[in-house]
Amino acid sequence: RRRAEEAEGCDCLQGFQLCHSLGGGTGSGLGTLLISKIREEYPDRMMCTFSVVPSPKVSDTVVEPYNATLSMHQLVENADECMILDNEALYDICFRTLKLTTPSFGDLNHLISAVMSGVTCCLRFPGQLNADLRKLAVNLIPFPRLHFFMVGFAPLTSRGSQQYRTLSVPELTQQMWDAKNMMCAADPRHGRYLTASAMFRGRMSSKEVDEQMLNVQSKNSSYFVEWIPNNVKSSICDIPPRGLKMSATFIGNTTAIQEMFKRVSEQFTVHVRRKA
Repeated sequence: RRRAEEAEGCDCLQGFQLCHSLGGGTGSGLGTLLISKIREEYPDRMMCTFSVVPSPKVSDTVVEPYNATLSMHQLVENADECMILDNEALYDICFRTLKLTTPSFGDLNHLISAVMSGVTCCLRFPGQLNADLRKLAVNLIPFPRLHFFMVGFAPLTSRGSQQYRTLSVPELTQQMWDAKNMMCAADPRHGRYLTASAMFRGRMSSKEVDEQMLNVQSKNSSYFVEWIPNNVKSSICDIPPRGLKMSATFIGNTTAIQEMFKRVSEQFTVHVRRKA
């Protein structure tokens, strides 16, 4: 009922965003049930999920591989865009990049919220080149079932910290494509990009952004599939996030995401063999 009330209050309902973890019973079971119910009620609206997949290094419960495997089918069928996150990659960012000794869930959520804000900033603020959830899907998804994305953000900052030096567009671009900035423990260098999208925030020249994106593609052409031309899109939103002059959010549809599926599948097989 609450969902219907919220939807009724919208002038132009773009779609739904769901944050859930695939490791626990509630996030995987109730989360995917909610997705299928929303899909029934609003078949023509976008369904975007931010899904935290289990990782063996940061494990809470034994049955995580079961929950993740069973909910993955629902995400393939009923979601339009899945941003894949995992705690292992988020902890790595906290330890290595942010130099935090004991990161809390608040620190991890801070990283996820930065990406979520970046993905939807063009819906909420004015900009030179605007992108919405549907445009994002059109540009990122070559085949309907290939909608599992790796996400990244630059510059990475810890909660409450202040960025003293403003990064340039080339520095932002370099950081954004860096494997260390990805929030999923899969290495994009082990696969090839089908498509990618970058959302820049702050006052910057669209010419410079285009030049940098072309530069990345020409230098790393072997990491992009050749059968999708012009497969990197960028958008610019004038309003930067709080505490920063500029930022960039990255979404990549890469074949390297199979590392995550393989990892979950292998753990699932181990449990089934043991009849756990």
